[in-house]
Amino acid sequence: METWHYEVVSIEGDYANLKRTDIFSEDLKLVARALLPPEITEGSRLKYEMMQYEMI
Repeated sequence: METWHYEVVSIEGDYANLKRTDIFSEDLKLVARALLPPEITEGSRLKYEMMQYEMI
């Protein structure tokens, strides 16, 4: 299984914009907040592995 790392760039209602930090990419990924840990804030770092996000 692959592991990807993200940073929460912004939170807009029920969605959050995530930016990959393990590779260079200017693209943002829009993710429903229901799939993310409830304690996230802008600037939080996340790990995505086995189809789950967790705080790091």
